[in-house]
Amino acid sequence: MQAWTGDPRNAQEFRFGRCHYDPGSGEATLSYFLDDGPELIERLVFPHAPWPPDASRQAAFLRALDLLHWLAGVSYYKAALPAQIQFSGTVPGPALSGFLRQVYVQGLAEFSYVNQVDVASRFHFAAGPEPQTPACELLLPERALVAMGGGKDSLVGLDLLRRAGMEVLPLCVGVSSLIGNTVRAAGLPLLRISRQLAPELPALNTAGAWNGHIPVTAINSAIALCAAVLYGFRYVVFANERSADEVTLVTVDGIEVNHQYSKSSAFEQALRAVVHDYVSPGIDYFSILRPFSELDIVRRFATLTPFHLVYSSCNRNFHQQGSAVDGRWCRDCPKCRFAALSLAVFLDPAEVRAIQGGDLLDDSSQVDGFRALCGLGRDKPFECVGEAGESRAAMAALAAQPQWQNHLVVRELQKELQAVHIPNMATLLQPSARHNVPSCITVALPEVFT
Repeated sequence: MQAWTGDPRNAQEFRFGRCHYDPGSGEATLSYFLDDGPELIERLVFPHAPWPPDASRQAAFLRALDLLHWLAGVSYYKAALPAQIQFSGTVPGPALSGFLRQVYVQGLAEFSYVNQVDVASRFHFAAGPEPQTPACELLLPERALVAMGGGKDSLVGLDLLRRAGMEVLPLCVGVSSLIGNTVRAAGLPLLRISRQLAPELPALNTAGAWNGHIPVTAINSAIALCAAVLYGFRYVVFANERSADEVTLVTVDGIEVNHQYSKSSAFEQALRAVVHDYVSPGIDYFSILRPFSELDIVRRFATLTPFHLVYSSCNRNFHQQGSAVDGRWCRDCPKCRFAALSLAVFLDPAEVRAIQGGDLLDDSSQVDGFRALCGLGRDKPFECVGEAGESRAAMAALAAQPQWQNHLVVRELQKELQAVHIPNMATLLQPSARHNVPSCITVALPEVFT
């Protein structure tokens, strides 16, 4: 492995290198360069080395792989943020160029804010011509590849798909044993795709590379798209809720920063268009939970008791190198706090303690963290949590429940809640009609989708 020399922030050019798939091994290689530095090679393995039997699916896969190559490049581009961007292979046309700019700029908005660097002014490249051949016409089996994250959202989404009579296959990217446990509890097999980042990245970071949050759901969506073509699935399904559309903060310059951009409906709509126009109109990418608020999802999850003691929403479980927490919950992060708060609306204290192994709502050290969730004089955390209004409504609901109203955090925040707007709980629990869930599912579940 060639060592990295110099300051990565001085790099003048970022180049998308080769993009290759080996049908014999099921390994995809994606490569990138910063100036004349070492080739940065990312590797993914699709198990069982599938290869489509017909030319149309092969062509569609190679286009999906192009898309993955371009989206996964954000992990390497952000190390240096050079102004010059080049392509050794396929150059995105105008429509795809606009999509990539949207993902890189908005997906790195939090990165820009935290590092105080303007990605928007740096990310630009000359688009190539529009593809001469149209997207591939595919007729794939009516079944769903379902992205799993180990938390409540993907489990509720999986439950809805199964209730609708859809044939499903859970998919995950990475080594998480917790995701395996949740899928095992569902009685289903798991398609696990390995992703190995370029081993030079740690050296780049040590040498002073820019670092921070990236739109990882965009990358995982492209991986799932490749898998759908390889294994033969019409539907690529994620479990992103409508709460993901709420911006985390607005800068003094009026720029919206959304930690969950790549889970938002804006990203979903943009990727759907790219998939239909560039890869195949026969593939349908959507979020099964888009109509629902976080609280509504938790309400549904509260009834799925077989998963209560195997799941976790704590992100410290999910790292490239494996879990960074002893147990399923760290009980000291925004995700753990929001899980405690939202579960408490629908479960009693003993049930929540059994799930998390503690009672965050009765812990004085957690008051300020819950204050941030509720937007009480604090910015919403840079995490995948519900809207501030949802947290306020949940905290207000607990104040009216005898089993929760004397918990320290609930008592502490009641006076502050009286000075802010609290959304109506019934309204929060009402599904939205704005979603891309196909009619074959909504018709099968009329009691769920309105």
